[in-house]
Amino acid sequence: MIIANKLKIFLTLLVLIGSSTLSFSQSQEESDLIRAYKDTISQRQKFDFLLNLGKLYKNTNIEKADSIRHLIVKASRVFNDSVRFEALYFDAEVANITGNQGEYFKRILECQPFLNKLPSSNVVYRIYSHLGVYHSHQQEHETARFYFNSCIKSARKSNRKNELSQSYNLLALDFMSSNNKDSSLFFVDKAISSARRLRDKSVLSKAFNTQAKIYNFFGQIELSVAKNLIALQLAEGTKSTPLLSRYTREIGQDQQLILNLNDAQYYFRRSLNYARRINDKRQVALALTNLASVQLGKGEYTKAVGNANEALKYLEKLNDNNGLGQTYNILGQVYKQQENYTKAASNLNQALVYYESTGNREEIAGVYHNVGTVFKEQKKYKNALNYLNRSIEIRENFGAKNQIYFTYRIIADVYKEINNQSKSLEYLELYLDYVDSNTILQSATKIAELSESYRSEQRERLISAQADSIAKQQQERVITSTKLENSQLRLNFQMYIIGAFLIIVLLAGVIFFYRWQQTKIKQEHIEVEMSQTLLRTQMNPHFVFNAMSVIQSYIFDNDTVNSSKFLVNFSRLMRLILENSPKKYIPIETEIEILEKYLGMQKLRFQDRFNFEIVTEDILLEEHANIPPMITQPFIENAIEHGQLHTIKDGFIHVSFKKVNDMLVISIVDNGVGRKGSKNNSKSSEHKSMAIDITSQRIEHLNKKHNTDGSLVVEDYNKELQNGTNVLISLPYTVNRAITN
Repeated sequence: MIIANKLKIFLTLLVLIGSSTLSFSQSQEESDLIRAYKDTISQRQKFDFLLNLGKLYKNTNIEKADSIRHLIVKASRVFNDSVRFEALYFDAEVANITGNQGEYFKRILECQPFLNKLPSSNVVYRIYSHLGVYHSHQQEHETARFYFNSCIKSARKSNRKNELSQSYNLLALDFMSSNNKDSSLFFVDKAISSARRLRDKSVLSKAFNTQAKIYNFFGQIELSVAKNLIALQLAEGTKSTPLLSRYTREIGQDQQLILNLNDAQYYFRRSLNYARRINDKRQVALALTNLASVQLGKGEYTKAVGNANEALKYLEKLNDNNGLGQTYNILGQVYKQQENYTKAASNLNQALVYYESTGNREEIAGVYHNVGTVFKEQKKYKNALNYLNRSIEIRENFGAKNQIYFTYRIIADVYKEINNQSKSLEYLELYLDYVDSNTILQSATKIAELSESYRSEQRERLISAQADSIAKQQQERVITSTKLENSQLRLNFQMYIIGAFLIIVLLAGVIFFYRWQQTKIKQEHIEVEMSQTLLRTQMNPHFVFNAMSVIQSYIFDNDTVNSSKFLVNFSRLMRLILENSPKKYIPIETEIEILEKYLGMQKLRFQDRFNFEIVTEDILLEEHANIPPMITQPFIENAIEHGQLHTIKDGFIHVSFKKVNDMLVISIVDNGVGRKGSKNNSKSSEHKSMAIDITSQRIEHLNKKHNTDGSLVVEDYNKELQNGTNVLISLPYTVNRAITN
């Protein structure tokens, strides 16, 4: 019987795959999984291939993922708890993606018994995170936060930063839903901070998207758009089509709120194209509904009804009650504008039915508002006030409170029409208070454009001013050094005169003091000279001029995105160098940021002809390790400029920071032309020897100060071909005591 059931599942899968591939071409990975599924005899391996196929479809073809999830659950029932959990969890994820909220919550609650059967930290995290979402939806915030905080503790303990970031995201959204703006922004900042350390930029993309949702919820639309554009840019880097579809649609919704209907329509169409690419029927339907709402705003009622009805066909098959409520709500508003109040009321009532089935109080309040406007148009003022007041009552307890003010405006109009001037004035003043406070937001787009133009000019002035400031600082240091030497000479002369009158017993003490003072001054002079040399090395005029040339070329090409990005990074790099070069030690995070900015700009300058990677042990960040400023930069510059890295195929620079036996070990590896190849260039060899001499002096000084055996080793990366360079720097390990204590 079991074998027959498995055979039935297998045959059903083949039919499904055969029919679906008529309209969607199979990827190589999909073909390999299907072939492996057919060829294997082991039933457990068949299940694994089937589950992996489903996980692939989650990102490439949502309709296929939805069509095989029940087969995966059936196939898992003959296996152990671990397999059954994976199948049930996959079923819940797909139900969530397709918008079937009722089935999603049902499956998550069915996963709860596995907490006792499979006590692994990963299983606990996955179940707890979704249980938190369930209780947050039920407005049981205390219970939801218990689960989210448990997820945070689990992620910290196992050092899984992706889970830590996602847990902070969920906690931030829960605080948002309870109208706690400060806490929601605090935890989403922690989500972004955790995600920044990950190579997987999709995690950082999701954190910025959460931040955008929070700003949108609290009415800060321009900030919402800005953060979602960052999320979109990161998603484009990861080529995640599901994220691209969702983010473009959310940006369109923000644009619609500030009445940028053309921009909104552009983003909704992009979302529609992305959704169709992965056959995500739910996102297709939601994008169609959003397009209908834009067409409603433009007065294109026939097109709006057509897109809304097409969306309903998809949503009814998916049992997406929230999506159905949204679409019927749009249809109701379209019919109201056409003065077909019977159809308007019917569709709005249908929207209420669907929203009430999911307990979506915020959207229920929105529908009540729209029903109230229909009754107002019909002159049924008592009914209108009833629904409008119910909308306000719900929003005072749930959802975004800033939406209440639009209801105040309608109530003011109702009271005006029934000649209750005092009430009308009362509600109108409430509405006008909001409008006055929101004027800045309404003009923020134009202000942002003007500010960006001003900031671009300001950056150019700042660059020029900083160059002048550097020269001035160098002159002042020379003058200061000269004054110090003259002052010391006068002091020595006085000491000699006094010493002549001192008795022989005191003469020895005077000589000892003089020698100690001379040694101290000499050491200070060496440090000042090294600092000046280091600053000149960092502020290499060739790099500055090359950077300005790159910026100029972007401006000539009218490439405002790259020119703005280059300017921001260049300005930040200049500030970091100027602020940190004079310091004896800086946090290792600052050194890494300087390297990332410098390498990123050089990579952009040479049009991505080489790659770089910076790896840091977590213990260095946790213990707040220090490092002498810019000790690695000369060797990075050598690798790019004199190692001719941009001329090498698959050129790379790899920088790593490690703690080894209470020493900070830095490795800088590149595959450039190497020391032998750069000997033909006299400037290159002179510059390299200068970098080695300066760094050796700094290490020698640190060894004396800390009584350590730091070193600098430079050798060929490929000893046989004598190309590439491997630089190994060993320094005394120091930490920031103020932070660690």
